[in-house]
Amino acid sequence: MAEIVRVARRELAAFFGSPVAYIFIGTFLAVSLFVFFWVDAFFARNIADARPLFEWMPILLIFLCAALTMRMWSEERRAGTLENLLTLPVATPRLVLGKFLAALGLVAVALALTLPLPITVSLLGPLDWGPVIGAYLAALLLASAYVAIGLFVSARTDNPIVALIGATLVSAAFYVIGSPALTSLVGHGGGEILRLIGSGARFESITRGVIDVRDLYYYLSLTGVFLALTIHSLERLRWAEPEANPRHHRRWTLVTGLAVANLIAANLWMQGVTGARADLTEGRLYSLSEATRTYLDQLQEPLLIRGYFSAQTHPLLAPLVPQLRDLLEEYQIAGGDKVRVEIVDPQQSPELEREAGEQYGIRPVAFQTATKYQAAVVNSYFDILIKYGDQYETLSFQDLIDVKVRSEMNLDVRLRHPEYDLTRTIRKVLQGYQGGGDLFANLSKPLTLKAFVSAPDTLPEPLPGLRADLESILGELQSQSNGRFSVEIQDPTAGDGTLAETIQAQYGFEPLVVSLLDPTPFYFYLVLEDGARSVPVPLPESLDRSGLSRSIESAIKRFAPGVLRTVALFAPAPKPNPFGMGGSTGDDYSLLRQTLQDSFNLRETDLTSGQAPEDADLLLVVGPESLDEKQRFAIDQFLMQGGTVILAASSFNLDLTGGAIGARKIDTGLGDWLAHHGLTLESSLVLDPRNTPFPIPVQRDLGGFTVQEIQTLDYPYFPDIRGEGLAEDSPITAGLGQITLNWSSPITLNATKNAARRVTRLIQSSEAAWSSDSENMQPDFEVHGALGFPRGEDRGRKLLAVAVEGRFDSPFAGQPSPLLATDETRPESDSDENEDAESPQASRPPVISSVIDSSPESARLILIGSSSFLGDTAISLANEATQSRYLKPLELVQNAIDWSLEDRGLLSLRGQGQFGRLLDPIGREARLFWESLNYLLALGGLALVYALHRRARARRARYHAAILGQGGQ
Repeated sequence: MAEIVRVARRELAAFFGSPVAYIFIGTFLAVSLFVFFWVDAFFARNIADARPLFEWMPILLIFLCAALTMRMWSEERRAGTLENLLTLPVATPRLVLGKFLAALGLVAVALALTLPLPITVSLLGPLDWGPVIGAYLAALLLASAYVAIGLFVSARTDNPIVALIGATLVSAAFYVIGSPALTSLVGHGGGEILRLIGSGARFESITRGVIDVRDLYYYLSLTGVFLALTIHSLERLRWAEPEANPRHHRRWTLVTGLAVANLIAANLWMQGVTGARADLTEGRLYSLSEATRTYLDQLQEPLLIRGYFSAQTHPLLAPLVPQLRDLLEEYQIAGGDKVRVEIVDPQQSPELEREAGEQYGIRPVAFQTATKYQAAVVNSYFDILIKYGDQYETLSFQDLIDVKVRSEMNLDVRLRHPEYDLTRTIRKVLQGYQGGGDLFANLSKPLTLKAFVSAPDTLPEPLPGLRADLESILGELQSQSNGRFSVEIQDPTAGDGTLAETIQAQYGFEPLVVSLLDPTPFYFYLVLEDGARSVPVPLPESLDRSGLSRSIESAIKRFAPGVLRTVALFAPAPKPNPFGMGGSTGDDYSLLRQTLQDSFNLRETDLTSGQAPEDADLLLVVGPESLDEKQRFAIDQFLMQGGTVILAASSFNLDLTGGAIGARKIDTGLGDWLAHHGLTLESSLVLDPRNTPFPIPVQRDLGGFTVQEIQTLDYPYFPDIRGEGLAEDSPITAGLGQITLNWSSPITLNATKNAARRVTRLIQSSEAAWSSDSENMQPDFEVHGALGFPRGEDRGRKLLAVAVEGRFDSPFAGQPSPLLATDETRPESDSDENEDAESPQASRPPVISSVIDSSPESARLILIGSSSFLGDTAISLANEATQSRYLKPLELVQNAIDWSLEDRGLLSLRGQGQFGRLLDPIGREARLFWESLNYLLALGGLALVYALHRRARARRARYHAAILGQGGQ
């Protein structure tokens, strides 16, 4: 080892004793910085990662390593010093390893001088250091392979130029073999083999932050093969000596051949080692989480996951297929015999293609490809089928990928978050299958239904018949439950009234009446309990057997984990365009509706009947305006029953039509109701200097001629929330990373009324934010400077979203139910599908209503001070500004729903997309500062290396002078 180190030190001294080291390091740093800041436009990407630094590394190292090694052996041969070197008492392998370590050490120094770049990124945003560590390791491994190739080619010639060209060609061949340009020509099977051979594909695998022993061994074997060939080539030069032994030559050749063969063959054996890897990414993005394994453990029947991928597909999609295939293999390993994974090409099998189209609605998509030479259209499949029992769901390429536009002709296409997408879909088919099967199969505790119902002779019509139906339904459920469901029917009017007082104190149940003209009290309440919590069962609006059965079954499902939940959505319908040109004038929440439908049973309601749908597990109210008393009562009583209400509301209504931003103050109809619960939605909007730039219309005066144009400018009404503005202790916002709340109204908390409840400040603005009640949303940069709006005096953090848990008291307590009318019939319900046409009371059943005075401790109220941030218009503006798929608002709602329904599994999976976290917003001056700083640091590092070299040379000169002064040699 000492001899290897001495050889390496001699070579390093030779590097630094000439301009080679400085040219190499200077070129490496200059190209890296240029690519990072200019080619890949780091600040334009707006992503806190160091990926641009390493994307060009495989190509850059080809030329630099070839230039570094071209003289290491060829110059020795050309100058005639190789013979003297080989006659030294140092073994040839030690000479080769010494030169190899010297060249690799110089590359390591150059890589170390690029560390200011990821450090800068970490200062500008939340950098995930796992991929950075993996990328540096991958760069060293790749450089070692290229250096070994360069040494081998240099040892085969005495011309440095030939060595440079030869090393470049061989290294480039290994890179091109696994590139998409070549693998896309041979289909998935052949392409996978080429990717296993190619150096670039392995490099990309490690730079993700996943250290796989197969990738490590590939580079080590490639390095070992060419070092062995280099040693053999140098040994062959000794064989021309007269005293050479032919048998010794043959042994050398045989040993070298066996070593090379074993190094190559071991790669094939290593492909079966799938579990030896380390995921360095924050949150273990590329490893199956416990949430995924939990859902797979719930499988009772085989789960089929079939990937439909065409051999000929778009070149940007082709590299994603191996990543999906590797992930699906992880699912198969984790699920064991319960999971079957298939990868098929429908275009190679007419039967599979017909089945995919007819049974699952999977059809090829026409992708258009274009180069400067030709344009073409490729019809290909990029879909995944997940089937469990009779339930199935499909994921298309639009569900699986994210696209970020770097420039007009440069797109960045990556998997969005494949594990979350797959696990979410598995959960949906699993819950759909379980929900349609045995109601009691997944109960963790036995259930008891307590029915507080008056005697039949005291009940008004049609409740006596409904009571009989109730007894019949409960009897059937008991017989199906195998002892896991019991029933208690009691009459609160019987006895001394103790039971009536008990249920009033415990559940808030008051006597019911049919109308204010007939105030005869009676009881008809149902409650499900499992010993830990209670869930009231609402009476169906139709007051028939089928509606009552659905209500009871829905309540039972709330206690069963793994059953698909129902979300009731109140959202304004799109307003028709008054000009008859199609489209709408108001915000359309189609993306929100589609997102909810992908994960839950979605029930839309307008709440005009005064009741939420009886099978709803959660009530989501978006954009309320001028709600009437019945609608407020529906929201209130849903909360009083222990449910969760999520309100996304603002005091302003925004209109983005007509080429300008218009706003008007509105009354949500919930002001007094929120104030009763200690919450106030202020009649103003929040402006924050820390905001997200968005494209907005700007008017310019050109000599009396007004021009309106779209510019991407800072807009204070779009607060950019991240870091300390998001509650780290809440699963709703902990993994969100960043969100923009468009046109948000501040929320004020009444500490006295919320003293006994748990309050979580989910989202808050920066400390420099202020509020304004102006309806003018158009910025004026000439009058108010860069922000475009006057700064307010009430600066400080503004609360934009809050979650409140605990016991709530109804503002309707002690009052007659708003649903009871004195002289009018029941209005038409918003749940017509629940009406049973065969029932004699289906057309006009009487209203049975009372007021639940207070809620159990399980009640939850989440208030978000904006509704427009969930609209399609705001999301499309964000997509246009960031040139990527921005879905943070939908993630926030999904997190809130999963947390409310206590389905925490997917919360750990849903988080940052594969494009990484966003940078903190900075101005142009700050960007120039950081760019200049990194260039100065690179120059400083180069100057430091040069200074150390000068010092070492001066030390050696003094040492030599001292020896010569003593007459030494």
